Amino acid sequence: MIEAVRLARRVAELVPCSRREAEQYIEGGWVRVDGVVVETPQHRVLGESVEVDPKARLAPLLPVTLLLHKPARYDWDAGSRPAGQLLQSASHWAADRSGNRLLSRHFREQVCVTPLETAATGLLVFTQEFSVRRKLLEDAALVEHETIVEVRGAVAASALERLNRSPVVDGRAMLAAKVSVTSQSEAVTGLRIAVKGSYPGRIAQMCDAAGLTIVAMRRIRVGRVPLAGLPPGQWRYLLASERF
Repeated sequence: MIEAVRLARRVAELVPCSRREAEQYIEGGWVRVDGVVVETPQHRVLGESVEVDPKARLAPLLPVTLLLHKPARYDWDAGSRPAGQLLQSASHWAADRSGNRLLSRHFREQVCVTPLETAATGLLVFTQEFSVRRKLLEDAALVEHETIVEVRGAVAASALERLNRSPVVDGRAMLAAKVSVTSQSEAVTGLRIAVKGSYPGRIAQMCDAAGLTIVAMRRIRVGRVPLAGLPPGQWRYLLASERF
């Protein structure tokens, strides 16, 4: 009686190569079983067709960082409606210029390192990389976040001056923000607010203290990485040339 064998064993026989190299081919997304990519070396096969992509190459499987344009009413963390659920192949931005091959392993153990209010939209950073986690969590107070905030009505010079002072949020002294007016009408004023660190509720408390009511918020930059043209609900890979 013929028994099913591990996919890694079948690939090792096909290439031929060592068992460990076969596992790397599989985990790298280079192997198809009956036409479907399988990334699990322990997957068992019997009579299925197993193919190794002719372009397959052995390369280190490195951790990745994903940038998501969070729509409103999604939680940045593991809330009732986590934004992380949008990280899937169907929502990968078609204009992604990274050149990365999309692998299921890229969605595993992703940690969001840029807190953002549930009602806000804009750039979220998810990462598997230790260096990015350290930069955006441990050194968060050194990284500037830029947000476009729409408030109801006109903004007086005195209110703008107050927004640019060093605020105290939840009893904690914060560095002064850089606030400027981007647009203004009788109904809504657009403000560009750049602050060091990512502290949910800070901008709301600043605006409340200045007597302003927020209509909408959208984070457009984290450090040196912009939201740019990334559509709402879609994600892309952080480019090799990009640094926070």
